[in-house]
Amino acid sequence: MNRYHAPVSLLQASQSNPDLAKLMELQRESSARLQAISGLIPESLRAGIKAGPIDEKSWCLILNNNNTAAKLRQLLPALEAHLRVKGLGVNAIRLKVSHRTF
Repeated sequence: MNRYHAPVSLLQASQSNPDLAKLMELQRESSARLQAISGLIPESLRAGIKAGPIDEKSWCLILNNNNTAAKLRQLLPALEAHLRVKGLGVNAIRLKVSHRTF
C-alpha cells in the first residue's frame, strides 16, 4: 500500500515543528549578524565567509581558508563592537575554517 504525502515547504514544516522553527530563527539571526558586519569586512574576503551557528554565548563564522581566518581575526574587536551597537551583540565571535568549497 503506497501512501501519498503531499510535499510541504520548509516554511510550512518549520511552522508545524517547534524545534525546526527554533533552528530557522537562529539561522535568520545568524544571517542578520553577517549582513550587519559585511560592510566592515574587506570585499575580497566576503565571498569566503558564511554565517554559522549561534547560541547564547557565541556566534560562529565559517571561513573557506586559513588566510581569511587570519585577516578576520584582526577585525574581531571591531566586528563585536559593531554588533553591540546594532543591538545584535554576542559574547564572542568564533572562527571555523571549513575546507569544503562554498
